[in-house]
Amino acid sequence: MATRKNPAAGRTVRKAAPRKKANARRRLTPARTSRGLAAGEVALELGHAEVAPLAELIRRAGGAPLGAYRDPLGGRPLVLATLPLAAVQPTPFQRDLSPTHTKRLAAKIDEARAFLDPLIVVQGHDGRFWTPNGRHRLAAGKVLGLKQITALVSPDEALAYRILALNTEKAHNLKDRSLEVVRMARALAKREPRAKEVDYRDQFEAAELLTLGIIYESSPRFAGGAYNSVLRKVDRFSERTLAASLREREGYANRLLAIDTEVKRIIAGLQERGFKSPYLRNYVVARLNPVRFHKQKPGDPKPAMPIGETLTRMTAAARAFKLESVSHSDLAWVAVGAGSQE
Repeated sequence: MATRKNPAAGRTVRKAAPRKKANARRRLTPARTSRGLAAGEVALELGHAEVAPLAELIRRAGGAPLGAYRDPLGGRPLVLATLPLAAVQPTPFQRDLSPTHTKRLAAKIDEARAFLDPLIVVQGHDGRFWTPNGRHRLAAGKVLGLKQITALVSPDEALAYRILALNTEKAHNLKDRSLEVVRMARALAKREPRAKEVDYRDQFEAAELLTLGIIYESSPRFAGGAYNSVLRKVDRFSERTLAASLREREGYANRLLAIDTEVKRIIAGLQERGFKSPYLRNYVVARLNPVRFHKQKPGDPKPAMPIGETLTRMTAAARAFKLESVSHSDLAWVAVGAGSQE
């Protein structure tokens, strides 16, 4: 950084580094080459071999196939159709329904007098139609008493397992994502008993979601956000089969719950000493975190520390935690850090 003399004060003053434009991060760089299908390759007749069986299935279900096309990006055949609401079910591993969101969504659709966002629907292995991304719109349709609902129907059941990527109608929180991922894993473990956990890394997105999902199944009020930063650095997808890896993760989940019991004990002790900060849990977990200062690049396949060793160290640190070592200034720094991340 350049410096200059301040003649009035007789001291050296550093020049401020040139500021980058505030909107630099908002710039979008278009692709240099185009990709996907041309207009003539997109259109499909309903009688085409790729979609004719699906169109007939839609008719038998009491729906109406309206048209067919190939997705312009990947060439996947799709059928635009209407389906009876009773013929469509959410995938069995979706997050729980929010009645509040459903009622609000139904009211807005009714105000618009139009259902403009079709469901994405696939044919499940049980022969029924599943929607991986439209649970709340489907429920809103039932609230409104719709006879039929519009859908983009795909013959590719694999889309049902891209639930996190497809679900955009209501923002996922950590609990939602974790429960959906572990439910997917349990369904896939039954369906594909020899499949390895790592084979589904794209569908599951993050290994720690599996561990947290197991905890949320038994403890819905678990404060997963406080532990997510730890798990993100040490939890990785397993090379074992899904069934075996889920059993192993159940052990990790139980150990995390035991650590959380210790954390609650520490928090209670700090509150008795006059500490009332809302950041107490984050502070305590950060103190127990053995990889807190480990620098790690996003997507690094190597964990900062094996997860089993991490949990062992956290357990020992929790049992040895000294309440008198905590000061109000420590908690002030935690609050500043939490605010900078919001």
